[in-house]
Amino acid sequence: MTEHAEARHDHPDAGLSAIISERRRLTGLAYRLLGSLADAEDVVQETYARWYALSPARQEAIASPGAWLSKVASRICLDVLGSARARRERYVGEWIPEPVPEAGHWISGRPGAAPPDPADRVTLDESVSMAFLVVLESMTPAERVALVLHDVFRYPFAEIAEITGRTPAACRELASSARRRIRASGPPATPAARRATVVRGFRQAMEAGDVDALIGLLDPAAVLTADGGGVVKTALRPLEGGELIAHRCVEIARRVPGVTLLERTVNGQPGLIAQQHGRTVTVYAFDIADDRITRIWAIRNPNKLRPWTAL
Repeated sequence: MTEHAEARHDHPDAGLSAIISERRRLTGLAYRLLGSLADAEDVVQETYARWYALSPARQEAIASPGAWLSKVASRICLDVLGSARARRERYVGEWIPEPVPEAGHWISGRPGAAPPDPADRVTLDESVSMAFLVVLESMTPAERVALVLHDVFRYPFAEIAEITGRTPAACRELASSARRRIRASGPPATPAARRATVVRGFRQAMEAGDVDALIGLLDPAAVLTADGGGVVKTALRPLEGGELIAHRCVEIARRVPGVTLLERTVNGQPGLIAQQHGRTVTVYAFDIADDRITRIWAIRNPNKLRPWTAL
């Protein structure tokens, strides 16, 4: 073996390592854009397939492989978002973004980018919260991409323009429109420690079958939305009103014995999971304002609970 060959053997291809290291960030980007971990993984796989389809010479000519991968992944996401609305219309019942455990695996900004104006910045924890993802669902694909790429991943509007095929000024306006939707969706998030206290109180009241305690924790105009995807039985329409939700939760708890509620981090926020015979059957995400629960999302579709099977 020559000295040159030994050097290559001792020092693995740094370029290849850099490409592979982008996977987690790309998954975080695609998940925020699509609200589905399964779809995000498909996008990342397709992005890598396109990279490896390039000739070595073309790969070498790309100055920033990470930026190239992000651009390709974002464009694929735009295509997926374009067809997602039709798929949502065929979905049985309410569609809720797929919940993920812990936030650390999904948080990663654009390396080396200067932070945007703090007034425009969506915090990383907020950007993966269920409340944020649900609001994203109400946006156009272009608004969604402009907001996530700029406010979360710190991409300048000039680069977003290349991805979306619009002008930088148009992308800036898209992001502004998206921010207005975020602000209109409700007050700022309650601090995590207070959220955890409210969620713990909800769990304890559920376990005790205490309707009055649940009513005290729920906003009078609270809404509970469940997602069974037609695979498991659940309400096909949102339940509205704190008192109705409290009675329904206790009724279900009494009707389905052997369920254990556990406190877990759901999309970066305090939440609950329900386990039956050691298997996660429901993930609960909450939105909380003024120490009262305003929204509950109950994800029961087993196809969306894959990341929770070992928890």
